[in-house]
Amino acid sequence: MRTGTPALAFRLDDLRDPRLAAFLQEHLADMRAASPPDSVHALDLERLRQPGIRFWSAWADGGATLAGTGALRRIDAGHGEIKSMRTAAALRGRGIAAAVLAHLLDDARAQGWRRVSLETGAQPFFAPARALYARHGFEPCDPFEGYSADPASCFMTRLL
Repeated sequence: MRTGTPALAFRLDDLRDPRLAAFLQEHLADMRAASPPDSVHALDLERLRQPGIRFWSAWADGGATLAGTGALRRIDAGHGEIKSMRTAAALRGRGIAAAVLAHLLDDARAQGWRRVSLETGAQPFFAPARALYARHGFEPCDPFEGYSADPASCFMTRLL
């Protein structure tokens, strides 16, 4: 039986913690298993460390348990992209993703952005993610900055 959303502490992270490296490797493995090779747009550790990306980790149990991650990539002064949204498998279904998404949207507003967009998969594996984003005001959109039309991708956006 799952209980409610655990209390989370968010960290603007430098990605040096080896727990994050393992967590993100699992994320990349899932993306590669669920999507055609040319349709995997998840960023690896080095690409997440590049300028213009703010990477957040969410920790439960007083900072002992990595519960989720999410990143914001700056596209321009008023537009950004959500990247690397992931919830720890053992904590799924407890509101972690919604909490991470809310945190990212708050951070995007604090950065002065007016729009946030994202790319996620079109395959059934990604249905929970698409539903989460839709519940939080994201709507389908055309491919944006750096993407092209892809039947394995779903592009979504929302105003802040």
